[in-house]
Amino acid sequence: MPKYLFEANYIGPGIAGLLKEGGTRRRAAVEELFKSMGGVMEVFYYAFGDKDVFLIGDLPDNATAAALALRVNVTGAAKCKATVLIAPEEIDDAVKKSGTYRPPGCEIDEYNLTQWDSEGGQLAQGSP
Repeated sequence: MPKYLFEANYIGPGIAGLLKEGGTRRRAAVEELFKSMGGVMEVFYYAFGDKDVFLIGDLPDNATAAALALRVNVTGAAKCKATVLIAPEEIDDAVKKSGTYRPPGCEIDEYNLTQWDSEGGQLAQGSP
């Protein structure tokens, strides 16, 4: 299953609810949300700074991750953002894939395209 990072901030009633219920009950509620959507919550942490909560979990797909974030956001008690996480092995697969891309403002002829590919996606110095 794909892995996601969720970042959340409590808003108004969410802060009041956290004060009333405490951190472990909120963690249990979020864990139940993940389970109800076919996923598994891996970690849940409160934090200082511009985000109140960080959690990582597995969900069946991007649509389910979006639905989870929407479910939280619609309450008005918290604002939640989802980020797809990519494993190092997936990056290994990604760097093996190729495609033809012309950077903005550059005209690439066959020679420059060859240079582009041989430089790992970076035009050699002095190329247009």
